[in-house]
Amino acid sequence: MTVPHKKTLNVTWLGEQRYVGVSGSGHQILIDNSPVKVGVSPMEALLAALATCTAYDVVEIMKKRRTPLTAYRIEVEGERADTDPKRYTTITVRHIASGEGLTGEALSKAAHLSHEKYCSVAASLNSEIVLETRVE
Repeated sequence: MTVPHKKTLNVTWLGEQRYVGVSGSGHQILIDNSPVKVGVSPMEALLAALATCTAYDVVEIMKKRRTPLTAYRIEVEGERADTDPKRYTTITVRHIASGEGLTGEALSKAAHLSHEKYCSVAASLNSEIVLETRVE
């Protein structure tokens, strides 16, 4: 029997609309929706999670295909609904890369492979997640 991989994040309110999340491995992320922001908003953090997840995959895929990237960035843009809960209705992920021997076709294949097979964040966004709420 396979044991599911669990990830944890404990979030503590810092005042206003500012929170710090601490992962099970001890790393921190500042989430901020205050009037004067010093961190990313929760919805920006979701975009960042998607972008970095797929970036990891693309870099590794290109390395394995012996076409390592010399420069790479992702531009991600989310369009939100006008009514609550104002979820993302469309997310566009643009992969911009360069490297010796790199073709647009090879980058496109790597990006699609990430989004369709490997990126757990993309898969989570495209699936039904059982969300359990507990109050203690």
